[in-house]
Amino acid sequence: MDQEKEPTIQIIHKIEEQLRRVILGQEHLIRCLLIGLFSKIPYSFRQGKSEKAGCGHILLEGVPGLAKTLSVMALAKSLNARFQRIQFTPDLLPSDILGTRIFDAATNTFRTEKGPIFAHIILADEINRATPKTQSALLEAMQERQVTIGEDTYPLENPFWVLATQNPLEQEGVYVLPEAQIDRFAMKVVVEYPPPDQERAILAMSLSEIALEPMIDPQDILRVRETISGVHVSPRIHDYIVNLCRGTRCEDGLCPPHLRDLILSGVSPRAGQHLMALARVVAFLEGRDHMLPEDVKALAVEALQHRIVRTVHAEAERISGADIVQEVLAYVPIP
Repeated sequence: MDQEKEPTIQIIHKIEEQLRRVILGQEHLIRCLLIGLFSKIPYSFRQGKSEKAGCGHILLEGVPGLAKTLSVMALAKSLNARFQRIQFTPDLLPSDILGTRIFDAATNTFRTEKGPIFAHIILADEINRATPKTQSALLEAMQERQVTIGEDTYPLENPFWVLATQNPLEQEGVYVLPEAQIDRFAMKVVVEYPPPDQERAILAMSLSEIALEPMIDPQDILRVRETISGVHVSPRIHDYIVNLCRGTRCEDGLCPPHLRDLILSGVSPRAGQHLMALARVVAFLEGRDHMLPEDVKALAVEALQHRIVRTVHAEAERISGADIVQEVLAYVPIP
């Protein structure tokens, strides 16, 4: 391993170890959070010296009580960055997130009151409990890393990272996320129950006695992200990612024939960009300066499952997006 990379990897591992002291039985969740934080995903063309790239936003789905919110708050405590938690409810308005224009009678002018979106890390808690109109308020922020209030546009922090929690759609009082917003999440991580031994350990631990320390600054996050972006990706890996994406669209014979009755719409090219950026972090954490197909496969389900629009038949048969991605992974040849 290149000696210059060792300090960067050590930083990531130290953050991971600190999170594991608080979050038990959710190793995959912790690893996905760190991969999303340190991925470098392009979202626009360069403007002057400003390179338009950012973290991979993550959607966490699971029933209440699985430490989704606690995981995000523990990670925020490990980062010396501005953190805002927004509780999404049916009566939440877009202005409650973005901010609004207020008339100042003393100066006879309008001033802008910025909302909680102006932070490094945003936790959109129970995002699917807000109306589609309020959910769509995040679209510009998540993609362009900027917010328009009235006639003025304001840049957001760098890094800017959205983490959202979501309860399963079968529960009452929830709304389906707009497809445009779902596509802006680099990953959807389904949080499962911890194994029995870890659940017993949760009962035995004293959470109130655990103190978390900030371990990295926002500028350090950008430095680590820049280092990881140097992981080499060969043309063969590019082809593999493209074939996986096309397989979800049932193009060019890249998916099993029976999937045609299950898929209404496959993933977008943006999904391939996200998958490649995430796989770069996986390769880096494995100590390599180049990407392998196994790095792509490691997060293909998380990066693609939420972007697949299933047919009524697939929903009736309870065939999930993850099931479809697994079949595409097994069908597409590995380079």
